[in-house]
Amino acid sequence: MIWLTWRQFRVQAAAVAAIAVAFVLVLAATGPRLADLATTYRDVFDHINANDRHLFYAGIVVIAVAPAIIGVFWGAPLVARELEAGTHRLAWTQSVTRTRWLAIKLGVTALAAAAAVGLLTLAVTWWAQPLDGALSSTHGSLPARLTPVSFAMRGVVPVGYAVFAVVLGATLGAVFRRSLPAMAVTLAVVIFVQIAVPTWIRPHLMPTAEQTVTFDRERLDGISIGDTGPGSPLRIAVNTGGVGNWVLSNQTVDASGRATDLPSWFGACLPAPPAPGTGTTEGTTVRAQGPDTMEACFTRLNAEGYRQHVVYQPAKHFWPLQWVELALFLALSGLLTGFCFWWVRRRLS
Repeated sequence: MIWLTWRQFRVQAAAVAAIAVAFVLVLAATGPRLADLATTYRDVFDHINANDRHLFYAGIVVIAVAPAIIGVFWGAPLVARELEAGTHRLAWTQSVTRTRWLAIKLGVTALAAAAAVGLLTLAVTWWAQPLDGALSSTHGSLPARLTPVSFAMRGVVPVGYAVFAVVLGATLGAVFRRSLPAMAVTLAVVIFVQIAVPTWIRPHLMPTAEQTVTFDRERLDGISIGDTGPGSPLRIAVNTGGVGNWVLSNQTVDASGRATDLPSWFGACLPAPPAPGTGTTEGTTVRAQGPDTMEACFTRLNAEGYRQHVVYQPAKHFWPLQWVELALFLALSGLLTGFCFWWVRRRLS
């Protein structure tokens, strides 16, 4: 049965293995130079080239789509293809039981998916380590590994996503008995999960940290217009003072600690943009002078009791969150596997 499963599966496995090995070789060839840059320069972002940035985001995309692709093309047809062709009846009338038949097919496929995605995420995690969260002297940056952009494309979590996608696809294939509907629903569910988990679940898997800080230039991350568009109150965002933290909430509070908008005078207080040609010169930054400088605005905000309340996941929670989320997806995969076995034994003929 193992040999038969491998023969049915070998083409797909070889294709994914070839793509994974090719991508790993590219990372292995370019990674040592990034490691050298990181040890030589503190501001490594300023010393990388466009190809490095493209490869950084390519690693994110590859690991993001790999579980969905594997679930669609490996998981969904795993049982559905046999049911469509009627070959399951031949297997079940031999010495192979339904349970053994499904266990071998699902086990081989899930292990292959875990190995392929594990190899990819190991290589991408190693390669991207010098660049995760890198900042430039002009405030350009690459996303830190704890942020939703990168978290599920680093460490061990992608392995959990891959196993979940395979089991989900196989289960849907058994329920629908058709490959195409199972493939479509598998793709939709995996995409939904990849959006829903960082939005609603991951922030609560570990206790968060909080800070209530005064306003100053060092803490400033940005000032923007509110969600309702032009004319809406301004919003201010500050950083946590640490590197790699994942900010979940950035709210202005008044002297009593209640969330509030910035005062109406704040927009008028901000310095006007520099005139064309006067913004930056060699080694010199031109700033607005007088009572309406940024420092004066912040001083007045602080004097009136305004503060910024920040809720975040510290960077040190990266690996604990990785293991908790991996356990979550393996548990979901276990539940789906149990349902799939029950369905094959009780509902299929």
